[in-house]
Amino acid sequence: MSSLVVTKRMTDHPADSHTMERYESTDGYEQARRALGMTRDELVEEIKASGLLGRGGAAFSAGLKWSFLAPARPSYLVVNGDESEPGTFKDRQLLERDPHQMVEGVIITAIANEVHHAFIYIRGEYPKPARRVQKAVDEAYEKGYLGKGIFGSDYDLEVTVHLGGGAYICGEETALINSLEGRRGEPRLKPPYFPAAKGLYMMPTIVNNVETVSNLPHILAMGSERYTGLSDSADTGTFMMSLSGHVNRPGNYELPHGITWRDLIFDIGGGIREDRELKAWIPGGASAPWFVPTEHLDLEITKDATAGAGSMLGSGAVIVMDDHTCMVQAAERVVRFFAHESCGQCTPCREGTTWLEMILRRIEEGQGRAVDLDLALDVSDGISIGLGWPPKMTTICPLGPSAVSPILALRDYFREEVEAHVSNGGCPMQQGWAVIPGGAVVHRPVKSGGATPQAPRSLRDTSPSADGRSSDRVSSEGDRA
Repeated sequence: MSSLVVTKRMTDHPADSHTMERYESTDGYEQARRALGMTRDELVEEIKASGLLGRGGAAFSAGLKWSFLAPARPSYLVVNGDESEPGTFKDRQLLERDPHQMVEGVIITAIANEVHHAFIYIRGEYPKPARRVQKAVDEAYEKGYLGKGIFGSDYDLEVTVHLGGGAYICGEETALINSLEGRRGEPRLKPPYFPAAKGLYMMPTIVNNVETVSNLPHILAMGSERYTGLSDSADTGTFMMSLSGHVNRPGNYELPHGITWRDLIFDIGGGIREDRELKAWIPGGASAPWFVPTEHLDLEITKDATAGAGSMLGSGAVIVMDDHTCMVQAAERVVRFFAHESCGQCTPCREGTTWLEMILRRIEEGQGRAVDLDLALDVSDGISIGLGWPPKMTTICPLGPSAVSPILALRDYFREEVEAHVSNGGCPMQQGWAVIPGGAVVHRPVKSGGATPQAPRSLRDTSPSADGRSSDRVSSEGDRA
């Protein structure tokens, strides 16, 4: 069974789903009122029973996280809206199109965790979503849903909307907390600084993602049993995915758990643009290890299935690449992002990501050496010991190991393409040639027209012919020599 949950209101009422009037006319804030009559234990157990997993990347049980909150008070709630993972744009839609849904989720979370001051931390590059959220918070204050004695009760709840400064690292929960405190956005060591014990102002703190919090009013409204029934898999409810890249229908989609990657890319996403072939995709934001169609296309989109294949659903961002994509260039772009966004606190990340960027750029620009991929792997092993997944980090946070994922994709699936860059003295894609998995060299049509260029000698089949001379054979499109 499949139905929309967090995107239903904006789908049914696209013109005014963000307004207080529309929200209240569709039973908005009813579950927040109901939560005031429930105990902390009742609320925690209900969310545990729903199976709701965090939608920010870690996919940890939301109810279980709540249960870990230390008894010291005051406690705080921080909603993580610092959506900075490349390819991710689902939280932006929720913040912009249905902010009151998230505000009601904030109230429910606050009541469940005995919080009297909550913070909504929004990415600094999201001005319109931030304005929408601030207006929703102001309207809730005017109605008496926030502030002193919410809904006429004796419960007080203050909510502060805070814009980040544009640092990717502040999406990591402890770096976000540092930023809220006015400190440099750097992650904290865990232990001892688990937010549930020592979070904001060194007090117990719950950090939840925008989509996670937005699910809460619906779970209370429909009950945990019905919510779990929205999915046929072990992962319950629905989830949002930001589908981008070389597909015909990119966008945000709210989906049931348990569909396959084939369903997502070819049915929901409309297949690969210009009738090209699927080459690879990143399944969970730029941090996630890459997938390829020969191994992963019919894999179920669930937490366990994805983890079992050596990757993660992460932030819900799926970046699709077709067969015209240079994988060295794609890997360099991702690594460059992480090198730029490194906070510099940990030496393996600060130095290692920069080295990886330089190595990949050298290969892409035609200055690569035969040893460069192995050198990149050696540098990667200094960031993520053993090069396994989940990573055994030498860093405080996962940013450094995130830069390793593209390197492993080149090693596991696209080594021939790297070698072609090196032997050809540059990117074969830009000269009308490409290397497809298996090592075949194929010609790509040149847009400007003209004669088919001769394949670089390093890419030709130079095996001796019957008369002992080199044959200089190359394959045509889609065929091997």
